[in-house]
Amino acid sequence: MNIQYNIELKPYNSFRTKAIAKLFAQPATVNELQTIISTYKTEQKLVVGGGCNLFFTKDFDGLIIHPQLFEINVIDENEQTVTLEVGASEDWDEFVEYCVSNNYAGLENLSFIPGTVGASPVQNIGAYGAEVKDTIVSVHTVDIETSQTKTFLNEECDFSYRNSLFKQTQRYVITSVVFRLKKAFTYTEKYADLNRELANVTQPTLQQVREAVIKVRQQKLPNHLELPNAGSFFKNPILTSDEKDKLITLLPEAPLYAVGNDSFKTSAAYLIDSAGCKGMRVDNVGVYDKHALIIVNYGTESGAEIKQFMNEIRDTVFYEFGVILEPEVWIF
Repeated sequence: MNIQYNIELKPYNSFRTKAIAKLFAQPATVNELQTIISTYKTEQKLVVGGGCNLFFTKDFDGLIIHPQLFEINVIDENEQTVTLEVGASEDWDEFVEYCVSNNYAGLENLSFIPGTVGASPVQNIGAYGAEVKDTIVSVHTVDIETSQTKTFLNEECDFSYRNSLFKQTQRYVITSVVFRLKKAFTYTEKYADLNRELANVTQPTLQQVREAVIKVRQQKLPNHLELPNAGSFFKNPILTSDEKDKLITLLPEAPLYAVGNDSFKTSAAYLIDSAGCKGMRVDNVGVYDKHALIIVNYGTESGAEIKQFMNEIRDTVFYEFGVILEPEVWIF
């Protein structure tokens, strides 16, 4: 086991906040991961992949696990579909690029999302009408409490909007994910931004859709390597019918989408923008001027400063519209 001590975590979170981990490990095999977990049973543990959906407000008094589990294997294939097992540490967008280049359909709308393959089921990542849960067959894990391997079928993962069993419990280290993708593809018009990019293309290919998604995302979202951020900071709120009606009286043009019995989704970005917070900046933290859902770091190394700014945004939106924003980002 290669256990390191007192490791700086700034390189391991895309907000670039400073914190020290008491223990740090980078297991390269499942067996090594199991050994590390069983050896350090009593330590608090946190799994960090690309670090694109978390930041630290203080030192971590425990064990950070940064897996190094790479590989893409075809485990089943027929005329209609292909099934792939992908190591948790593979870069997500590089994996999407691999799928598109091989004409495997299902993930193209999720292009250019930062992070690792192992993080994708945790958040049930989604974009432009697609969610990763719709392509996942199973998730292979190691149980942090027992150090034993355990496989979850799709229906056992408790997937919901930006949520899963893995996010709820934080008990499992994901080691690989099994995806089933289609070999046939037909573009379906859903989102105006993509439709505009593809307006002059009669039958867009997977590659053309991927390029359009990347172009749209680059226009709206800052590169976390140039301007530290964690992507979409808040979840889109889910409202009851009564909450929806109250919001309409305050904000008649608010976008609303039915998502189930007596449930409606609205846009967190629209609420933040309407509350006058788009482009707002306090010292070294601000809301990105091109997308209200992105909080950006202009120079602080303090996660506490980012958390304080987050609370100002939440308080302002709640005061104006009575809607509570929940962070999509993990805060430690």
